[in-house]
Amino acid sequence: MKIMYIASIILFLLTGCKKETDKDIIPLKQNSPEPIVQETTTPVEKLINPEGMTIAERYFPPKGFERIQLSENSFGEFLRNQSLKTYGEKVLYYDGREKNKKGVYDSVFDVDIGDRDLHQCADAIMLLRAEYLYSQELYDKIHFNFVSGFKAEYSKWMEGYRIKIDGNNVSYYKATDPTNTYESFRKYMDMVFAYSGTLSLDKELESVQVEEMEIGDVFIIGGSPGHAVIVVDMAENDEGEKIFMLAQSYMPAQQTQLLINPNEKGISPWYRLKGEEQLVTPEWTFDWDKLKRFK
Repeated sequence: MKIMYIASIILFLLTGCKKETDKDIIPLKQNSPEPIVQETTTPVEKLINPEGMTIAERYFPPKGFERIQLSENSFGEFLRNQSLKTYGEKVLYYDGREKNKKGVYDSVFDVDIGDRDLHQCADAIMLLRAEYLYSQELYDKIHFNFVSGFKAEYSKWMEGYRIKIDGNNVSYYKATDPTNTYESFRKYMDMVFAYSGTLSLDKELESVQVEEMEIGDVFIIGGSPGHAVIVVDMAENDEGEKIFMLAQSYMPAQQTQLLINPNEKGISPWYRLKGEEQLVTPEWTFDWDKLKRFK
């Protein structure tokens, strides 16, 4: 019994964005930032259409840049057309509190994160990927590994199987009739959120050269602490210079947010693909070689 308890604690420590994250055990007050007043960032007025309700509608590329062409029904197109909340609205934590931290985000994704402390950094990225595959009816491709290495497959979940966690032993068992409702899909994702994290997602993705960046690629540092952000749009100029936008969730669980560029406000929320030794985002810094892609 003691061994099982210790194993459970280790699992939770490995799944979060930071080492303080424990999605079910640590009280909220131990890992919540102190509320501070948010400063809405308006980098360059002509780059933003406050009336736009998707990434593509709300943000214009800087002068001389054009959005890269995307294939119809691609993951990139799905991300570029993500729905956003009304401009100026604040990110909400899972318990309804507002994220008032200054200089982090410019817009909020219109996403239901539930009322549990689950939807953190890697979880937001996995949900975006799974939502895309679900929308394309590519159910067999919806699968994520737990930190333990267990492969959680949505196709099995659809057949009525559920996942049993018994210490270090993880297995399927038949629990209900086959179903493929969106509600059931989100319950599957909650199970993934609870037992997966940056450590497991990092191992699932394949490394790519930053010069080959595509929309949907992920900057990720797996572990505890660890963090991940996803590329949600890109543009390019005639000289071949690329710029991109990033989104993240964080801890405690919160709505996905479009990040500002803290180092170049003149093009924020766009980031340049060159010119800096590291990728500096408002809440994390990545080496350029930490870029990975869903297989």
